[in-house]
Amino acid sequence: MRRILSILLIMFCFCVAQGQEFRCAVQVNYQKLLTTTQAYESASDKKVFDAMKQAIEDFINGRRWTNMAFDPQEQLDCGVTLILNTRSSATDFAGQLQIQLRRPVYNSTYTTGLFNYLESGNFNFSFNESQPLDFDLGNFYSNLSSTLGYYCYLMLGIYFDSYAPNGGEPFFQLAQQVQQAAEGSGYVGWKSSEGQKSRYWFMENHTNGAYAQLHQAYYDYHRLGLDMMTKDQTQARQAIITSLRDLQEVHKRRSNLLSVTQFVDVKIQELVSIFTPAPAEEKQTVYDLIKEISPINAVKMKDFNTKK
Repeated sequence: MRRILSILLIMFCFCVAQGQEFRCAVQVNYQKLLTTTQAYESASDKKVFDAMKQAIEDFINGRRWTNMAFDPQEQLDCGVTLILNTRSSATDFAGQLQIQLRRPVYNSTYTTGLFNYLESGNFNFSFNESQPLDFDLGNFYSNLSSTLGYYCYLMLGIYFDSYAPNGGEPFFQLAQQVQQAAEGSGYVGWKSSEGQKSRYWFMENHTNGAYAQLHQAYYDYHRLGLDMMTKDQTQARQAIITSLRDLQEVHKRRSNLLSVTQFVDVKIQELVSIFTPAPAEEKQTVYDLIKEISPINAVKMKDFNTKK
């Protein structure tokens, strides 16, 4: 833990690379294509999906996303699932993309979810197994590489926010650069006008100074809360309540913020587990905060024995 915090202090200093940042498990689900006439011309075409999986793994796990050195145990534990729905040509696909990120909890074998998001709309992209997934911050090469790059920087930002106050700020700014380069591509998902769940809004939520307490919420919940559970559970629970108050302040500035909703969606079952054995006053406080921030998640706290 101390090592990770030290890394944050020198994140823009040169260091010798020991390993990449991500340990990402990739799944490409093409089962829907098997039941349609657009599946593929021959059984040998299945190789394209294996190539797609390998290309995404190589893109995320094999690329250097920072100038920091990561030992294997420090690599970010994440998952990418691509669920293919349609194939309109040999190289053109559409489907759904799910991104998951987990974080170890200090002095325990427990891992906690940091990010778990399934894009609601169709994710359209081209993939040619004979061409590499090119990527850099200032250019748009493909919707697949830009989307994956965007989420890599977003995950780095959230991860480092959970270890130090505003620790993820540089990475959110890099995600913003990816979004800006992709905005004029013609692909759906990059513009503010394309709905409250577009990629634009995750970036905006984490770079808008009006929502600064969103960053503090990640730190309070994880570093001062979960990481301290084995040391002082009462104090750790209070830190988690503080994180919910951080989210409450953001919610007051703008309700139904995508990043706040995502935070609560990921944490709701964990909150129930943590606070079920807690004193009634704490349980009531947590329930009231969740009911205000994310009413749809309040129904998942029915076993709290609180007023409804």
